[in-house]
Amino acid sequence: MIESYDFGVMVVNGKRYNHDLIIFPERIMDNWWRKEGHKLTVKDLDEVLAYTPKPEFFIFGTGYYGLVKVSPEVKQILETKGIEFIAKPTKEASEVFNKLLKLKKRVIGAFHLTC
Repeated sequence: MIESYDFGVMVVNGKRYNHDLIIFPERIMDNWWRKEGHKLTVKDLDEVLAYTPKPEFFIFGTGYYGLVKVSPEVKQILETKGIEFIAKPTKEASEVFNKLLKLKKRVIGAFHLTC
């Protein structure tokens, strides 16, 4: 569960993170960085796409101001795998992530914590 988010800082299950991260059901990949900086590409999602059981939802936080762009291929590959993709500024994305967790959905979230 994401307890809080503000520019550059996210608290998940009592632990504070200052770098971008991916939240899997059983672990957190911290210090995550995309190959093209402020663009999410399919190459950035290798672990998400290989994860089993397949998530129902993949939530992406595009940053405090929503500046990270998503390549069209990301949406396409997630759709072909039957994973619903939601991209929003990180504050909103974290709220959606928590709501889905409360509904007992299989969800993975990746979050850009700045810009």
